[in-house]
Amino acid sequence: MPKDEIYRSESADTATFAFNAVVADVFPDMLQRSIPGYAETIDSIGQLASRYVMPNTQCYDLGCSLAAATLAMRRNIVVPGCRIVAVDSAAAMVERCRKIVASDDHKTDACNNSVAIQILHADIREVEISRASMVVLNYTLQFLPVADRLPMLKKIADAMVENGILILSEKVIDNDPHIERLLVELHHQFKRRNAYSELEISRKRTALENVLIPESIDVHLERLRLAGFRHAGPWLRFFNFVSILAIR
Repeated sequence: MPKDEIYRSESADTATFAFNAVVADVFPDMLQRSIPGYAETIDSIGQLASRYVMPNTQCYDLGCSLAAATLAMRRNIVVPGCRIVAVDSAAAMVERCRKIVASDDHKTDACNNSVAIQILHADIREVEISRASMVVLNYTLQFLPVADRLPMLKKIADAMVENGILILSEKVIDNDPHIERLLVELHHQFKRRNAYSELEISRKRTALENVLIPESIDVHLERLRLAGFRHAGPWLRFFNFVSILAIR
């Protein structure tokens, strides 16, 4: 896959981070080298799909980027009559997402029915959600304005069938400043081991300021409660990256 060298050269653009064509070209490499436990998160989304997706319901991948979670769901759905709706607001991501999905050869559920995927170029806040048994927000909510996060989660909860699940993966901050500093350093060390330089790490962090707004796990759990989810808790964590499972 193309290697992420966006912030390597001295002339690198350090403007605000955006999901443009340049990022889309290297996105799989960027994810693997920047987010610890990302592959395990995707694999586990597939496992949860096999357990929780219900017949004749819809699944949503909101902020689908290049369809990793979308395809993990498709390949593990074991009930008939399901459809996956994948949504992203970045045109470059949607263009590549459509090509990846079109080339996927795992297109049937356990009942030998085609699992249809609809890919939408849209703002997730404006997409209609209905009869959902599984919704994925995989490192997506953190890019929405804080004021829009509870309305987004309430919209999802209101559109879910009973016992439907939400997977919410986020970069988080710790309430303890000492632990937070340790987690940040461990994350930076993870990036160094994956051949990112100090300059690249610094530039990427600057580019993400005021774009990616992280919050604590406690804030996320309280918001999920207010949105209407009956159960919620972290199910995967690696340093300051957490995936929360919420049940409607």
